[in-house]
Amino acid sequence: MAGTDPRRQVGTDGEDAVARWYGAAGYEVLDRNWRVREGELDLVVRGAGTLVFCEVKTRRSDRFGLPVEAVTLRKQQRLRVLAGRWLEAHASARGGRLRFDVASVVPDGGGGWIVSVLEAAF
Repeated sequence: MAGTDPRRQVGTDGEDAVARWYGAAGYEVLDRNWRVREGELDLVVRGAGTLVFCEVKTRRSDRFGLPVEAVTLRKQQRLRVLAGRWLEAHASARGGRLRFDVASVVPDGGGGWIVSVLEAAF
C-alpha cells in the first residue's frame, strides 16, 4: 500500500502473526488495537476460561535487545489501567481469570515471523 509507514506496517504484521498464534492455540480474538485516551491494547483474547491482554512488540532485529524488554514497569502499569477500562466497556466479557502476556516478534529470515509469547508476564 503506497504511503504506508514502514514502522507501522512492521507492527501490524507482528500483531497479525500473534493473532494467528493465539488462534492456533485455541483462543478467540476479542479486540485488536482497542484505544482510549490513556492508550491502546494491542490484543485481547479469550481461551480456556482466561481473558488475556497481550502487548505485542515487533522488531526487525534483536540488535538492540529482545522486543519483550521494551515492556517497562511503567508500561505494565498503563496496561493494567487499560485492561480495567476495557473491562468497564465490555461487562459481558467479565468472569474467569485475567492474564497479561507479552509477545515478541522478529523476522524469521524467510519472509515470516518468529512469535514468542511470554504468558503471565506480569
